[in-house]
Order: sequence, then C-alpha cells, then structure tokens
Amino acid sequence: MTDKTIRLKYFLLLIIGGLTALLLLTMFDKTLDYTSTNESCSACHVHPHADATWKLSSHHNTRTGVSINCVDCHLPPREQNFQYITRKAYHGFHDLYIYMTKDSAEIAWSDKRSMEAAKRFVYEEGCKKCHTNLFPATLNALGAESHLKYIRNPENTSCLQCHLDVGHYRGKKGLTVSDEIAGAKEIYTSPATVKGFTTFEEKIPGTSVSFKMVAVPGGQFVMGTPPDEPFRNADEGPQINVKVDSFWMGEIEVSWSEYLAFFSATSSQGRKEAVAEESTDDLDAVSGPTPPWGAPDQGWGKGTFPAITMSHHAAVTYCRWLSQVTGKKYRLPTEAEWEYAARGGTNTPYFFEGSPEHYEATGFFRKIFGADTTTINSYAIYSENSSSKTQNPAKVKANPFGLKNMLGNVAEFCLDFYDPAVYSKYPKGVVSNPRGPRNGMEHVVRGGAYNYSAKDLRAGRRDYTRTKEWLVTDPQIPKSIWWYSDSKNVGFRVVCEYDKELVKTENK
Repeated sequence: MTDKTIRLKYFLLLIIGGLTALLLLTMFDKTLDYTSTNESCSACHVHPHADATWKLSSHHNTRTGVSINCVDCHLPPREQNFQYITRKAYHGFHDLYIYMTKDSAEIAWSDKRSMEAAKRFVYEEGCKKCHTNLFPATLNALGAESHLKYIRNPENTSCLQCHLDVGHYRGKKGLTVSDEIAGAKEIYTSPATVKGFTTFEEKIPGTSVSFKMVAVPGGQFVMGTPPDEPFRNADEGPQINVKVDSFWMGEIEVSWSEYLAFFSATSSQGRKEAVAEESTDDLDAVSGPTPPWGAPDQGWGKGTFPAITMSHHAAVTYCRWLSQVTGKKYRLPTEAEWEYAARGGTNTPYFFEGSPEHYEATGFFRKIFGADTTTINSYAIYSENSSSKTQNPAKVKANPFGLKNMLGNVAEFCLDFYDPAVYSKYPKGVVSNPRGPRNGMEHVVRGGAYNYSAKDLRAGRRDYTRTKEWLVTDPQIPKSIWWYSDSKNVGFRVVCEYDKELVKTENK
C-alpha cells in the first residue's frame, strides 16, 4: 500500500469520523431541544396542576406576550453547558422515577410551595438572565428597596423571597375586609351572657361568628416531664407542683372565621408597619393587622380551620380586641394553664393511651411494619394523618376537659416569655398561677402540629417563637409585626379569665 493510499484512507476515516461526530452532536442537540419543550416536561412531570397554573401565572399571561417556559426557571441557562446538561439529566430522571413509581395523589404538593423546597428546582441564574435591569422605571419603592438589599447581600437574599409565586398562579393573595366569614346567618347584637362557671357559646357582636368556651375547673398538677420520659428535652424539667385557678378555654384553636372578624373590624388597608406598631398602645381603639404579603391560609381552608401565620403580637392584639367587644377578659393562656388543660387530669406523655416510643415507630420492625396509630389518630392531627396541612378540628375527639387538638393541628402561642431553665427558678412547694419570666426575647409555644411526628405531641414538650427565622422571606421594609412569612404551623387558643364579679353582674 502506497503512502498516498494510506493518507487517503486516514483522510476518509477522518471525514467519516467528523461526519459521525457532527451527526451525534446534532442528534444530541436536537434531543436537548425536544426534551426542553413544555410538552416534554409535561409528559413525565406528575404535578396535576402545573401546566394550568403556569398558564395563569404572570410568567405566561404577560402584557407583552412573551411566555417563559419550564426550562427557563427550572434549569440553569443553556449557556452554562455542563451545569445545564447535568441538572437536566438529574431532574429528568427524577421526574421519570416519580412518574413510574409514585401515585401523584399521595404527594404532598403543598410542601413544594415553600422557598426551601423551591430552591432545589428553581435557578436564580435564569431569573437574572431575563431580568437584567433590577431597577426599571416601573419599579415601586418597595421593589427598589428589596432589590438594593439583594445586591448588597446576595448570600442571604433570594429572588424567591418576593417572587415565589410568579411561575405558577396560586390563587388570590392576602386578605381583604370582604373575605367571607363562615357561620350562622344570624348577626349577633350582643356577646354571650355567662351564667355561672359553665361552658358557654361566645358570640362576636356585629358578626355571625360564635365559638365554644369550655369551663376548665382549677386544680393542682405536676408540670414538666419526668427524667425517664422518652424523647424528653432538657427544658422540660425539673418537674414542679403547680396550682391554677379556674378559667375558660376555647374548645378549638382560634379559627379563620374568628380571626377574620377581627381583621375586618380593625385592619387598615395600606397602613404602614411603623404606624401600626405605634398605634397598638391605644387601649381605647385597637388597631389591627396590615394586609398580609401572601395568602396566609396557604389555600388549605378558612372557616373553622385554625388561623395561622399571624405573629404573637397579632394574637395578643386579637385578645385585646375580643375583650373589648365582649366585655370579658380574654388573653392567651399561660404556659401552666396550657399544660394543665392539655393533660386533662392525666400525668402521662399523652392524655390518651400509648407511648411516644410506640407511636414514633423507632424500632427496626416498627419502621418496616408500622405501629397501630388508631388511638393517636383519633385525638390529634399530626404528620401521619394530616396530608401535610391543617385540618378541620371536627376530625378529632376532645380530651377529658372537652378541648380538641390540644396536641395537634397547629402549635399554640402562650403568654409567657420563654426561658429554658424557668422551672428551676420557681420557689419550692406549690406554685400558684405561674406567669413565667418578666421579660425575654421570644415567647413559649406549646402543642404539636400537622407536620410534627408523635414524639413532638407530648403534653410536656416546650417550644418557642423564632421571630427572626420566621420573617426571613418577608420582603417588606420594615418586616411585618402582624404576619410571619415563614411559619405555617403555629396558631393560638384563647383563655377567658373566671371573674366571679362578672358572673354575678350578668346573672342579676
């Protein structure tokens, strides 16, 4: 074989190899293009409303007619070749796996709405590729302040903090005074008349809203948990002997019907947070919440569902307003009152049968085969029976005092400031009506919630507010004193003080 023939052979091999590589690259590029279409994404992505909510969103239904596609948000920009391909492969195989192995009806889609979850499948590089000018002429003052904060501190801020719902429409944002209040059609003209220390139905004048207040007889109990209680935390002891006076407590957590009555009567549309904070010292005219930034009920339901996302400050203000319109002494429960009511005369981890170890399914065989949760499911809404959202309180049975969901659905604010060592600071003997520390930074939170596991539903478990963490994604400057942007599992329950003089007066 001559040198010329050899050179020709290699030349042909080079041409064939080049054409083959070009063909493969073209096929690969076409495959990337096809699998990046909205139709391709929808073929495997099992979210039942993804396409419909995208078409209703501000990223599709735009004034200019420009439509943002799935990959524009859910993949890095195409220019970032390696990252684009690797993330595309990851998300593609993940969606295919879910499509082949999961039932979409069993997936907790509401959990995907949080900023933490969105960060796993929304890429800010895509946001910045399209939104190159962060200070357009149409930007309002709040937007300018937020964008300036983003530029100055990008590590601790995110586009998702303010724009979490631009890609998929999630319904009406916020609350208005025209929101429907569930309840009877009768409009009450006066509050309930108390006839002795018995359970009564409170009525909010000027509304159709009423709610049951359960008479809780005073008594003595051991507060805190014993050292050998499973999953016990250090701040739950040492145990102390406590005596509490009689009081009334809401049968259920304050519902959206009740809270919307307050919001409708006291809110001021457009009032600034600074003005709101100053005005709350006026005891003669309660000034209520400013409008929330997002949808405070998360779309889970209003009516008798527990009100959530309001701040401890808002809960205290609600109690002041309720006292004003009913002529009674409403407030948040003290930590001692709350635990006494939650225990219902028992001294075990729960007021019903069963141990935290059993319900938590910590053993090897329990993890595989599960545990019998019939009892706990009938008394509390928690991670195993909540479908990752709050539920109607009618789904559970009451405790021995007649109170529902003391250990589940949502955790509840207490009046006390939080101190992890407060039990050790009380005097020896029986402590009467303890009120906790005189001051502090955060407040006590008690009870379990829809997203808690069984070990966190124990009657003696303590928790506390985390104001800074619960306002991370609030884009407002200053941040709201009325609404938490990052707390969806805390609400509150009201207590009415037993006033013998009030009872005597109303019975005359």
